[in-house]
Amino acid sequence: MNSASTRPIVWSVAGSDSGGGAGIQADQRAFDALRVHGCTAVAALTAQNSTGVQRIQAVEPAMLEAQLAALASDLPPRAIKTGMLGSAANVQVLLRQLQRLPQRPALVVDPVWRASSDGADLSGGELRQFLIDELLPQATVCTPNRREAAWLLGLPSLDSLNDDGALLAALPRLRALSDCAWVVTGGDAGGTQARDLLLSPQFEGWLSLPHIPTAHHHGSGCTFAASLGAALAQGFCVADAAVLAKMATAGALHAGSAAGSGAGPVRAEPGFALRRELLPQAWPLQCLPHDPPQTPRFNPWRERGLYAVVDNAAWVERLSAAGVRTLQLRIKREPDAALEAEVVAAVAAARRVGATLFINDHWQLALRHGADGVHLGQEDLDGAVDLQALARAGLQLGVSSHSLWELARAWALKPSYIACGPVHATTTKAMPWQPQGAHNLAYWAALLDPLPVVAIGGLTPERTVQAARCRPAGFAVASGLTAAEHPEAAVAAYQQAWRAGLGVPGLAAPELPKPSL
Repeated sequence: MNSASTRPIVWSVAGSDSGGGAGIQADQRAFDALRVHGCTAVAALTAQNSTGVQRIQAVEPAMLEAQLAALASDLPPRAIKTGMLGSAANVQVLLRQLQRLPQRPALVVDPVWRASSDGADLSGGELRQFLIDELLPQATVCTPNRREAAWLLGLPSLDSLNDDGALLAALPRLRALSDCAWVVTGGDAGGTQARDLLLSPQFEGWLSLPHIPTAHHHGSGCTFAASLGAALAQGFCVADAAVLAKMATAGALHAGSAAGSGAGPVRAEPGFALRRELLPQAWPLQCLPHDPPQTPRFNPWRERGLYAVVDNAAWVERLSAAGVRTLQLRIKREPDAALEAEVVAAVAAARRVGATLFINDHWQLALRHGADGVHLGQEDLDGAVDLQALARAGLQLGVSSHSLWELARAWALKPSYIACGPVHATTTKAMPWQPQGAHNLAYWAALLDPLPVVAIGGLTPERTVQAARCRPAGFAVASGLTAAEHPEAAVAAYQQAWRAGLGVPGLAAPELPKPSL
């Protein structure tokens, strides 16, 4: 690969759409939107326009092999996205080339079977079995829509999986086909929500956005799979790549327009990842997204600036007296009488000076003793937290996030703020996450605006100046205050650094985030 290249390389091994709507043409638009270099190996030719497919011809295996060999010698991929492969022989060609590559790329299999425009069969008779027996075992992710998933499973009706419950019931059979990650897209299932089922090592659940009513949806499946492959090539984990693919495809559907007299193509465009309305909600498997929990909308966090994280009531009293106006009591152990006493004392100390106090994790104690809010980590969201009770009592809700899929999960809860971390490496607790840095902090703050973002992790007064330039609502500090020789002086230094950062021009939000896992 050219050492001067700055863009990851992704191959599309798929069919060519002479009408420019789907196939490698749609893939290339998605690659450009996600800032990767797209290469194409044409596996099948079609004669089609916006009204339908008139003819399909698989490329000769020798020609496909020549294309792949040429690419491999100069442009080896970080990811490969497959679409219409045309024949079982072409599947075998691709598999041989995969074995020859010096580094194994991520493989996204889009099991194209029918044209979305007119339902024309795009596969040979042997192709389904070859996909199942030969290609899926090599896949990183498979991205069927619900009808394609029914086809792969050999179900008698292609509409069998349109119901969310039926799709959940079919999960063991999907997993039996391949232990790869799966994204079963749901834009073709009808209803008010476009619901994608995600099975990944990081998260299993639903990604949901409002259905986009448009006649111009040609190439949406190609766009999703190509965007996911591009995100994997950028270094994102599968769950984060699926969120980006969902956002890119929704943006492409919004930008779709007529090109002929039939269904027009979707148009993936740069800048999609900064559009807050495209950020999906993530729900766990047991929450069917057509009927999600009636999540209340919590009051936003209205304070700005320093947010102290402490582990006992004495620190709440000391730091609130020093001028800190938002604090979190974080005691990571099972509740007992001693912990409850700390909560009671901390609430009283904060009330004396009018400070806002959040309780980490122990929401029942926060509710019982009148704290101002609750902060939940992602691991706490799996518990039976009574969000309705918290909202009825007027408590605020903060949620941690470290990556895009966690951000989508936090976003679904309509919290008071979302914490972005770790901004820098921290010794407060062990984490698998890479530091977000100013790049992702600026992205988080711009994407979620006006929802408050709180920066957390490894912040010193010097780093706080840069963090403030990213324009979050505030920044959280733990050991930087409690381990300081003079905590009151440390409070003043952090507050001065925050004001200094706000007093200079802010950093521009990046078009795309960087991977954090």
